[in-house]
Amino acid sequence: MMDTFASLFRNKDIRKKILFTLGMLLIYRIGSAIPVPGVDSAKLSAQIADNSILSMMNLLGGGAFERMSVFALGVTPYITSSIIIQLLSMDVIPALTEMAKSGQTGRTKMDRITRYLAVVLAMVQSFSMVYGFDRQYGVLANSNFSGYLFTATILTAGTQLLIWIGDRISMFGIGNGISMIIFSGIVSNIPAQFAQVWNISVGGAEAGAAFSGVLQFALYCILYFAIIIGVIIMETAVRKIPIQYTSSSNVRGNGDMTYLPFKINSASVIPVIFASSIMTAPQIILSFINQDAYQKVSSFLSLQKPVGLIIYAVLTFLFTFFYTDLQVDPDKIAENLGKSGAYIPGIRPGSETRTYLHKVLNRITVLGATALTLIAVIPYLLPMLIPTLPSSISLGGTGIIIVVGVAMETMAQLKGQLTQKQYHGFLK
Repeated sequence: MMDTFASLFRNKDIRKKILFTLGMLLIYRIGSAIPVPGVDSAKLSAQIADNSILSMMNLLGGGAFERMSVFALGVTPYITSSIIIQLLSMDVIPALTEMAKSGQTGRTKMDRITRYLAVVLAMVQSFSMVYGFDRQYGVLANSNFSGYLFTATILTAGTQLLIWIGDRISMFGIGNGISMIIFSGIVSNIPAQFAQVWNISVGGAEAGAAFSGVLQFALYCILYFAIIIGVIIMETAVRKIPIQYTSSSNVRGNGDMTYLPFKINSASVIPVIFASSIMTAPQIILSFINQDAYQKVSSFLSLQKPVGLIIYAVLTFLFTFFYTDLQVDPDKIAENLGKSGAYIPGIRPGSETRTYLHKVLNRITVLGATALTLIAVIPYLLPMLIPTLPSSISLGGTGIIIVVGVAMETMAQLKGQLTQKQYHGFLK
């Protein structure tokens, strides 16, 4: 591992990309500490601590939400916009469906539409959020329409700047820019989460209960490592489908066999983010419209209760299938195999190959979706089963799934770039 890191920093191009990414993330963290003028962030922070939904938004925003900084919305409007456009492109709006099937040109047009929709969603969400918070908690110094519009405009501009930073990271840095922004926000909060759990478990305990508090904190740490190991196993597990070429010899050794790798979880951590967004959206809207309805829906969808946790698990499971279908196209793979003169031993090219690939993908996605759902649910389930565990463990578990998934994807990309450079030098 250390040799890999040393090789990365010895490579001039990769070193520039790493430093560029760190510079962009530094801008993001500085912006997350700059509050919007005229907002009493102390009142807002006190309310977020007692609300699991707002705490989830604060987690994904790296703590920017509780400070009501210029990046308080994070990239949530862009993620929501992506979900909407992808759903509408699945034979709902013919124009979007045609774009989705038009290759790179169509994807570029869809991305542009996604960004326009993200602006609208960010403005609507920020205005309603500022209005609702001010009506409930009195967080604005200027409580009128111009004050709401001013604050909402700053928050919308902050979201668009974050999307631009994410684009720059994707183009000139390492990893997926939007994922890296979410990653850095969660990582920045991990030390505070551990300190909070320590204070809850040990800090306020009496002398006789101090030992049990230390055991609780140790159990918390063990669970963190268990989730990390589980995510790593899930991200690296693949189903290898053997393929041969018509031009190759009929008798080949196992070492010469070519494989088509299907990841058990092709959707990575996106279903967790999707499910969280779907769970929080109706509660956020109702919190600004009808407080009684909000209290009922919030209690019903609470992840600290069995019904809400079951809905969250079902959404995560279904979104894994949905996003896997977007990421992996067995029909296209079968077509490319036929064009390159490749085939799966024992399976006829054409429709039989497509059917076989669909069957294999569905089977392994069931396993991947089940594993991802279990990893996502366990941190919320344990405090229900063991009341002595702090409830903050649930947010920590969700954050670890995202952090480990993004970290592994980024390292895989870096290793791929390093391998390309090594082969390029060898050819020279």
